[in-house]
Amino acid sequence: QVQLVESGGGLVQPGGSLRLSCAASGSIYSITSMRWYRQVPGLQRELVAQIVLGGDAYYVDAVKGRFTISRDNAKNTVYLQMNSLKPEDTAVYYCNLTLLFEQYGPLAAYWGQGTQVTVSP
Repeated sequence: QVQLVESGGGLVQPGGSLRLSCAASGSIYSITSMRWYRQVPGLQRELVAQIVLGGDAYYVDAVKGRFTISRDNAKNTVYLQMNSLKPEDTAVYYCNLTLLFEQYGPLAAYWGQGTQVTVSP
């Protein structure tokens, strides 16, 4: 089994910064994709950023130039550095990992428990 533990959320003023972390533990062979989603009550969960094994990253337009996704493969951890935060970034942020338990096994997806980010004066 795999456990994902998120950390780093909190309350920050507009223009401030936060760094989210999501660490995976378990018998993992490889993590192919790492993603951060966010969700506001009453709305669908939104993909914010993704990074694949080779390091290529994708960002939703709303966070380009402000957020940076990175990964530490040795620690099975993904990070989201969030700068110049705006009130509209307020949401619960979830990590999502796609991984392999063995080299030629099936892909499996796991979600973190979510961490609240609140941007307010």
